[in-house]
Amino acid sequence: MISLLRRTKLLALTLTSNPKTLRPFLRFLSSSSKFPEYEMPSVTWGVVQGRKERLVSRVIISDYLKTIGIIPDELEQVELPSTVEVMRERVEFLQKLGLTIDHINEYPLMLGCSVRKNMIPVLGYLEKIGIHRSKLGEFVVNYPQVLHASVVVELAPVVKFLRGLDVEKQDIGYVLLKYPELLGFKLEGTMSTSVAYLVSIGVSPRDIGPMVTQYPYFLGMRVGTVIKPIVDYLVSLGLPKKVLARMIEKRAYVLGYDFEECIKLNVDCLISFGIRREALASVIAQFPQIIGLPLKAKLSSQQYFFNLKLKIDPDGFARVVEKMPQIVSLNQNVIMKSVDFLLGRGIPAADVAKMVVKCPQLVALPVELMKNSYYFYKSEMGRHVKELVEFPEYFTYSLESRIKPRYRRLQSKGVSCSLDWFLNCSDQRFEERLQADYIEMETVGPSFVMGGKLELPGNEVVSDKEDESDDEELYRRTVSL
Repeated sequence: MISLLRRTKLLALTLTSNPKTLRPFLRFLSSSSKFPEYEMPSVTWGVVQGRKERLVSRVIISDYLKTIGIIPDELEQVELPSTVEVMRERVEFLQKLGLTIDHINEYPLMLGCSVRKNMIPVLGYLEKIGIHRSKLGEFVVNYPQVLHASVVVELAPVVKFLRGLDVEKQDIGYVLLKYPELLGFKLEGTMSTSVAYLVSIGVSPRDIGPMVTQYPYFLGMRVGTVIKPIVDYLVSLGLPKKVLARMIEKRAYVLGYDFEECIKLNVDCLISFGIRREALASVIAQFPQIIGLPLKAKLSSQQYFFNLKLKIDPDGFARVVEKMPQIVSLNQNVIMKSVDFLLGRGIPAADVAKMVVKCPQLVALPVELMKNSYYFYKSEMGRHVKELVEFPEYFTYSLESRIKPRYRRLQSKGVSCSLDWFLNCSDQRFEERLQADYIEMETVGPSFVMGGKLELPGNEVVSDKEDESDDEELYRRTVSL
């Protein structure tokens, strides 16, 4: 103690007796209180408190927090500032961000963060990477743990990892606002393994970035317990991995559907409504959302509607769902517009039902387009309505780019044929037919599957690419949606 006093006196004598020694010391004292970036809060750094003083300060601060409505119970093991003024500054700083007392009570540990050491550096970095200042309060409410993080050690590496996945720089803030918990993940843990697994099943690495932007939550999913069970199950239903990979690239949110309570339940529901097991893969590829909908209620409602209004029985309804699964979510008023149009053209209700079962896309077509196609059919082509009943797909073809040009080519050649003969083929095949000296024998009409190829009896395939594999066929159905 005596030696400490002697050293203090000696330092004081040296400073006062030697002006050259005093000047830099005074400059340090005067400059240390100036921070150009923000106003430094009043703190008590350097004040050494004894055990008794610390207990007294904690009691005073706890009483202050109680008076403003904050419950301090969770702060018992947290180091608190030594004065009420510092704690008041922390509370007021958070309130200026937009947090309420209720928000603070949901995570009171944020009061253990220093304004200078924690809050300002973290919030400044978040604003720098694209989170608007007006959204910072919302961000802290959703993920208050971020205030404890180190910018250099924890936050910056995660942002660098996202950029490495090809997430656009301007999208980083958007991604983190959607899923702020990403900032708490270890790079070598869940995020890396989920990306590696998806790439291993065929997801293109260059599509990972857009997937993260669309649905960042898959980065936090465990492969073994979440992603892999879903992939394995869908593959077991007949979805090739190549098709499944394309589906996940475009609609990554399917990985977020609950496996037991949603996916498996909806597949069982489809089977119970008459959808054939061999058609499940096609149904899911065309409309992935179907495995995440409240399906039983939707199917029940639509099945009843089809039976009541369109006179289509449950088996016919199942065939409609197989060909166009989006029908489960289609508004019934929209369906009736197309149906009423066909009925208004004098087509019997029973024939309209046959047309819808054969080509469900009819009920989703804009009535105005159907009117134009029908007018051309009657006025220019002069054909009987019966042909439309046999080939309702006529309405699904573009009037300007397919129907008119091909019909005029037929007229110039003096060829008379059925609707499906000149419409239900690729441009190349149509030209080959016109160059031939005969018209092929009429066979049973082709089956129409939304987004896919037209399969003729005898396993012949009418397509722009006649050598496509089954996988590529399903892929075409997926990306066409």
